[in-house]
Order: sequence, then C-alpha cells, then structure tokens
Amino acid sequence: MAILIVLFAVMTLLSSVFFTERNLQNLVMQTSVIAVLAVGQLLVIVTRGIDISVGSILGLSTITGGLAFGTAWGGSAVATILIMAGTGLAVGAVNGIAYVYGRMPNPLIITLATLGIARGLALIISGGDSVVGMPGLVVDLGSGLVGPVPWAGVFLLVVAGAASFLTRQTQWGAWIYAVGGNPEAAARVGMPVRRVLVSVYCLSGVCAGLAAVLVAGRTDSGFPQAGQLSELDAIAAVIIGGASILGGRGTVSGAVVGAFIIGTIRNGLNLLDVDPNWQLVTVGVVVALAVELDVIRAALERRFQAVQAGRGSAGASA
Repeated sequence: MAILIVLFAVMTLLSSVFFTERNLQNLVMQTSVIAVLAVGQLLVIVTRGIDISVGSILGLSTITGGLAFGTAWGGSAVATILIMAGTGLAVGAVNGIAYVYGRMPNPLIITLATLGIARGLALIISGGDSVVGMPGLVVDLGSGLVGPVPWAGVFLLVVAGAASFLTRQTQWGAWIYAVGGNPEAAARVGMPVRRVLVSVYCLSGVCAGLAAVLVAGRTDSGFPQAGQLSELDAIAAVIIGGASILGGRGTVSGAVVGAFIIGTIRNGLNLLDVDPNWQLVTVGVVVALAVELDVIRAALERRFQAVQAGRGSAGASA
C-alpha cells in the first residue's frame, strides 16, 4: 500500500491531470479488469501454479456473451453475465482437470495450450469481427457511475470480498494455503489436494469471465482480441501484491493493491505520453524485480529458520 501511495504522490506531481475526478474514475475502470483477473490468478499462484490463459479466456468470454445477447436468451443481462462466467468456468475446468488428472508436470503447459485454443475459438466463432451490443446492466458495470464511483469498482469489491471470505473464513481457503505450502504433507494428512487444485483453476477461469463483463461493458461489444497480454499484468499484480511464486503466501487485498500499482504506472505513463512499447518494458522490469525480491525473501527466511533451529538444538543439548 505504501508503494501505491508514493506512486499517487509522484504522478500527481508529474501530471496535473492525474489526480482529477475523471482520470481517477478512468483509473478505477481500467484497473478493475486486471484486479478481477488478479484475484483468480492469486488462488492459482498460492497453490504453486500459474494460469497464462486468462487473457484469452477473457476475449472468448466477451464473444460468447455478445453472441448470446439478443438471441434465444431474449437479451437477458443476467444470462449474458452467466454465459461469460460459464465460459471462463469451462476453460478453467479444462485447465485444472488436464493438469491434475492428466498428470502434466507443470500447469504452464496446459494453460499455454488453452491460451491459444481460447483465442482461436474467439476468432473462429466471431469470424474475426467484433460483436456489437451488450445489455444495459453490463454497460453500466463496465462504464457507469454510482455517484462519483464507477460501478466497475463496486463490482471489484464484491468479487474481492467473496474471494477474501473464501480464502480466510472457509476450510477450502485453509486447504489452498496448505497445498501451496507443502503439497506432499497436505496429501499425507488427507487433504483433497487434487480437488483443491482443480477448483483454483476453475475459479481463475470464472474471474476471467467476470473481468470480461467489465471489458464488454466499457466497449459495449465483444471482440476476439480483448485481453491480450492482460495475463501478464494479472501475474505481476499478484507478485507485486506480496504473493510468493513459490506458493503458500498471498492475500486478495494484496493482489488488488498490486493491480492498482500496475494500473497507476500505466495510467501515469499514458498521461506523460510515454511510448506504449516502453510501458511494456517498464511492467516487465517491475515483474522481474518483484519475483527476484520474492526469491531473496524466501532465501532469507530459510536462513533465519536454520539459525533458529540451530539455536534451539544448542539450547536443548545444554
């Protein structure tokens, strides 16, 4: 949170536009998409996994939602949202089941495959064109305001609140941290490791589908290229937010703050008219530094634990 506050202060000094109501509203609308993706990505990373398919799932979900709108469902906003979330759930289930029960050595393999499959399906189903038109509720969620507050921010709070409750107040939440911390030990004490792993990929997919609702609402359309490279921002947000790429550590609030750090950097660089290519470089450098700091932190923790264990052994022998 301190980093985010410093970023806000710096961007306010560098750009007179940054701390205006309209820009802050835009910042929330833009960043809420990455934050919702990051919430799902957090669950996967806590279990020592990774899901690089979420950007493609987002794009596919905007297409399925757009095609469903105004057809047999009669233009129902709720049905459109459920179809987007259901699309994400379906691809997430494929990821989880293939990884766990297909005995793949690394989730990167299957999520890389579905990254291409989902993007390809989005292009095939749509014919490569945008699908224009979304229900009013979806448009409001993506670009509407409740007073001065974007509905996208409210939507994010609901998603993050539900995820925070699940991870902190339920047995399932305790299981995902235990599986991420030591999967072998979790299996030995009878935890349903396989079901836990499948469930986190399913929820990551659902979050990608919900993020698609915000994107489709902002543009009043579905388009097959939506969400390109957003998986990188989501992963960066989770790591910057304090989660460990080695598993067993991370919070929903940290992932959301990490998303707003990424969003603030992008927004500020846009206002300062920095080349978009350099923006990619900047985010990449931030991710690399965050991962390296996580590795250093883990090494220091292990060294501290070894020192403590040595002192304990010495005290017992005395």
